[in-house]
Amino acid sequence: MNRRDFIRTSAFGLMSAGVAAIPGCGFIRTRDRFDTIVKGGTIYDGSGKAGFVGDIAWKDGRIAAIGRDLGKSAAEIIDAKGLAVTPGFIDIHSHTDTNLFLAPKGDSRIFQGITSEVGGNCGEGPFVYSDKRWEEIKGTERYGHPAWRNIDGFYDALRENKIGINYSSLVGHGDIRAAVVGPYNVAATDEDLKKMCDILEMQLEMGAIGISFGLEYAPGCYCDTREMVELCKVIKKHDALYSIHMRNEDDHVLEAVDEAILAAKLSGARLEISHLKAQNPANFDKLDQILAKIENARAEGVDVTFDRYPYTAFSTGFTSFIPIELRDGTDADIMRRLENPKTAEQMGRYARGRLERFGGAQQVVVAGCSDPANQAYAGKNIAECCNISGMEEWEMIRHLLITEKLRVNQATFAMKEDNLKRLYAHPLSMPGSDGSVYCPEGVLGKKLPHPRAYGTFPRFFEKFVREDKVLDMATAVYKCTALPASRIHMTDRGLLVPGYIADVTVFNPETIADVATYAQPHTFAKGIEHVFVNGVQAVSSGRHTEALAGEIILRG
Repeated sequence: MNRRDFIRTSAFGLMSAGVAAIPGCGFIRTRDRFDTIVKGGTIYDGSGKAGFVGDIAWKDGRIAAIGRDLGKSAAEIIDAKGLAVTPGFIDIHSHTDTNLFLAPKGDSRIFQGITSEVGGNCGEGPFVYSDKRWEEIKGTERYGHPAWRNIDGFYDALRENKIGINYSSLVGHGDIRAAVVGPYNVAATDEDLKKMCDILEMQLEMGAIGISFGLEYAPGCYCDTREMVELCKVIKKHDALYSIHMRNEDDHVLEAVDEAILAAKLSGARLEISHLKAQNPANFDKLDQILAKIENARAEGVDVTFDRYPYTAFSTGFTSFIPIELRDGTDADIMRRLENPKTAEQMGRYARGRLERFGGAQQVVVAGCSDPANQAYAGKNIAECCNISGMEEWEMIRHLLITEKLRVNQATFAMKEDNLKRLYAHPLSMPGSDGSVYCPEGVLGKKLPHPRAYGTFPRFFEKFVREDKVLDMATAVYKCTALPASRIHMTDRGLLVPGYIADVTVFNPETIADVATYAQPHTFAKGIEHVFVNGVQAVSSGRHTEALAGEIILRG
């Protein structure tokens, strides 16, 4: 019997006797006063075992008792009849990061039932700078707080600001590489690798939960397998997590899976493959081979899982229309190439081929523009933009890249729904939003994010549990709670057992739904009734309480 099953079995044995265990506190009787009791809901404890109707209570931020009837001796009683009561959802793949300063309540996250999330994914995060960049920004303020150079400073700023959800972060490999090697397409020297490993080690010692690679983006894409392995050896030493946005997710996805697994094999690091997919129609039938490679690696002792968002459109920057070899260098270098007719034509050939592989220009939607002159294109697909502007496809893409100074995003429909069902049915999968925190007001409300920022977890339950019945409720809850918690070594979250922290989500399984759209993404999900973060109620009857009870979660 493993530790989790032992805890669960022991807890339920004590419940039948009317008492519950709290580690380090002996026993308390369930008639004693609690801070909160959630009564009469169907409790899914996160372990994957079937739910049961009962009560759950907590005191001082930790679960104190679970049972059939815990009475009414509490400061607050929540009626959960007809509702599902689960651990708070954990988003293992987010890009929230500095948006938390602009939406500290965690608006679009908390209304999905998310209580904890992991930032710093895809090789990029809000810390680790070169000496030169640090000299430029030190002594200044960022988001109203002293500028930071490392994860310690970033975490301190978030703590001072106060946040409504729990947050932890990976270290971006691209940031480390940029700080040591620069933004150029060159191999790291032995000295460079030592510096990179030293930086990574320092961030891990400060509490980072692992490293993320973004091998489809510059400058992370310029690394080789040797560089990956050396950094992953540091990850193995600290028993941290190695997360990867693979080098390719379409025509060369099989080779990319091999590379990701090889780095895990050679280093011994635990692997999380980000937003696993077989992208573009020509590659849809590669899913069997992808899953076979992952299963074989698991059988050979590689500790690997994967995550995926529940949509058939991905979101990324328009710079993905530029070939990797022409993304080398600074933004100014790239802009000069865009403006140079010779290199621009080389880019154009690549971009036209990319559009063709997607299935046409109508598959790519412009996800917001900053330049007022481009507002007519926001929310339109490239084909529609061409009709408005009179430009041809590459000319349109190039125009947006130049006028938006490379800062323009896309949502591209390039995946197959049936493959998504198969991915979620797989025991090694879990949902991850690949999105950030947003709110409808202020600066963030003017942007046009992918609807996954608002709807990932509700859509997961709406589509794959209630409608398509790909998963039963207990398994789906496990994939949103205990499974991601185990990957990042959250030792006291992700399960509803006495002694664990009271991160709790209460939702209506019959009405939970994602209502955000690509055209109107700033719409909160339906069906999330109550959310508690560290025992403090953040959502009450579908409304935010204004509580900011989130914590920084350091590597366990």
